[in-house]
Amino acid sequence: MRLSLLIVDDDEVMRNTLSDVLKKKGYDVSVASSGNEALSAIRKNIVDLVVLDMRLPDLDGIEVLKRVKEFDTEILVIMMTAYSDVETAVSAMKSGAYHYINKPFELEELKLLIEKGLETKSLINEVRRLRRQQKGDYENIHIHGTSPRIQNVRELIAMISKTQKTSVLIQGESGTGKELVANAVHYSSKRTQRPLMKINCSAIPDSLLESELFGYEKGAFTDAKATKKGLFELADGGTVFLDEIGDMKPFLQSKILRFLETQSFMRVGGEREIKVDVRIIAATNKDLESLVNEGIFRKDLYYRLKVVVI
Repeated sequence: MRLSLLIVDDDEVMRNTLSDVLKKKGYDVSVASSGNEALSAIRKNIVDLVVLDMRLPDLDGIEVLKRVKEFDTEILVIMMTAYSDVETAVSAMKSGAYHYINKPFELEELKLLIEKGLETKSLINEVRRLRRQQKGDYENIHIHGTSPRIQNVRELIAMISKTQKTSVLIQGESGTGKELVANAVHYSSKRTQRPLMKINCSAIPDSLLESELFGYEKGAFTDAKATKKGLFELADGGTVFLDEIGDMKPFLQSKILRFLETQSFMRVGGEREIKVDVRIIAATNKDLESLVNEGIFRKDLYYRLKVVVI
């Protein structure tokens, strides 16, 4: 989706010049010649960034800026002023302007300001999207049912939510809602404002799974062009959900065990210990106790994970 700009200036030549230049950059550009026209456009259309002249025929630019921010605080506004007046610039910034630029200005200078502003707006949009997604996850944690077993599950989730680092093992056949329970544990706990990172241990090759979990250093292997953080590092303060942990190979099981014991790890190719605060929730559709008896799953890891079993 293209980001949208609104140019607000009563000078027709300036409006058209800026509009033409910015359209060539690939932006969705609209124009307004007055403050009221600008406010009307913002109410009717999605606008990401406004380039706003300080002097308009009907309203003062600062007044328009304030009304824009009252309507949507996340719309970025760049003020254009013919005054090299520090007080005017300070007033604009205090009222919520993203930046200001003095007339006359170089077009390249304004284009650079707009590009930086839209990068900021893209990040704001992504944060908003992630918050909506998180809210959706939170709203979907409700576990319905009246049977004694379901009531027991809800009681366990309520109990676990009061703990900070207690490991959880969720057991059940495919399709019984193991991920739903993991969501409920995370979003009912004090970790709810931090990330819930999920990975399916059976869907990723072993060598790739290690780097996904722990990250890697630049040059650790042929395609490691830059350092990458793994899920444990990204989830700091939150939760990592290891789905289908019964399919994890022994060499990775030992690394998970060490993490549970120390809350620290090293990236692939790394030499520095990284310490984080993460709760592990594991899930499986297999009988881990049988796998332990067969020597396929580590006994010590099994007992570390099954502090609470759902």
